[in-house]
Amino acid sequence: MTTLSPRPDFTPDSDPLDVIRWALGAHGRVLMPSAFNLNGVVLIDLAAKAGYRGEVVFVDTGYHFPETLATRDRLAARYPELTFVTLNDGASPEDGQTDPALYAADADACCAVRKVAPLQSYLRAQAPDALLNARSRDQATTRADIPFVEQGARVKVNPLAHWTRERLEAYAHEHDLPVNPLYFDGFLSVGCWTCTRAVRPGEDARAGRWAGKGKTECGLWAGGNAL
Repeated sequence: MTTLSPRPDFTPDSDPLDVIRWALGAHGRVLMPSAFNLNGVVLIDLAAKAGYRGEVVFVDTGYHFPETLATRDRLAARYPELTFVTLNDGASPEDGQTDPALYAADADACCAVRKVAPLQSYLRAQAPDALLNARSRDQATTRADIPFVEQGARVKVNPLAHWTRERLEAYAHEHDLPVNPLYFDGFLSVGCWTCTRAVRPGEDARAGRWAGKGKTECGLWAGGNAL
């Protein structure tokens, strides 16, 4: 279990820039996983403004929407000071990693092989001291208590924990950020095309992920193999 460095007493009104700057000062090597959703795009912009010059790591499961890959490329062009890393580059449903129909038969197993395992392997090799991630409390009821800093297998820093979707949208609009175009079609949280649908009125932002499968997380942030 990683030991947390001393930190300020952040409040719900704390500026994410201050949280990021604390993380960069308190931890020697910081790494940012991202799937380039609205939260992730905002965090990348804020992190760059705060002085982050590390890696943005994306896992290509082979099932991502073309719009997601295009968003990654737009972000990499916009932020040359950051290093964008794609794991399993060139993955496809026919690459032999899994049965091409595994996502339908066992979504947990598919996520474990195609998403969680590649990132865990990379993190073991890179051994970062802390992870910057873009989760926020209003994404889903399962994330309603996320703090700015979490202790676990690794220190996880959540600068956007208290930002609402409306505030994220306003920030993205104000700074003309390259948001995944699927967002504007109701895909408020975009994962693999096999397991993502548009969100319906009144649903939370992650309701379109694994709908009907009794699953709310891919396994990166919850469960026995969580980061």
